[in-house]
Amino acid sequence: MDAETETTISETVLEILKSSNMDEITEFMVRKSASEKLGMDLSQPIRKKFVRKVVESYLAEQQAKAEQKDDEEGEEEAEEESEDEKKPRHGDDGSTKEYDDDGDRIICRLNKKRRVTITDFRGKTLVSLREYYWKDGKELPTSKGISLTAEQWASFMTNLPAIDKAIKKMESRI
Repeated sequence: MDAETETTISETVLEILKSSNMDEITEFMVRKSASEKLGMDLSQPIRKKFVRKVVESYLAEQQAKAEQKDDEEGEEEAEEESEDEKKPRHGDDGSTKEYDDDGDRIICRLNKKRRVTITDFRGKTLVSLREYYWKDGKELPTSKGISLTAEQWASFMTNLPAIDKAIKKMESRI
């Protein structure tokens, strides 16, 4: 594929991504839309691979921007917060933000023992769905649970409608 074609495809794919709802669009939808706009078949393996590369590059860039913004906000919050103030805080939207003893953000409590947290492990952001137990006045994690990388979480969220549909289908059989 020549450089001019790559540039045209890249610009079109980026234009589509920038104007799309990232919670709903898929790579297939981007490729199909770009094919229609450009009037060329992007399902050929080499073009398909190139579109995937552009999409992944865009997503990585967006994630890096979000992480940088979160880091900047985290640094500002850390400067304002003393060590003994790591429990509930109010966010800009009025919601309460809760942190555990390790400084990990508790997103929600699913029940008395289970919760969803955002953690930083060896420089990677993880979404953890885990069971906890109490010991010596501290809430500690068990091995029962799962931690997903940001990429795995994005894949899970992309497939959430299909999961929800399957659950409803199974429940209707019961």
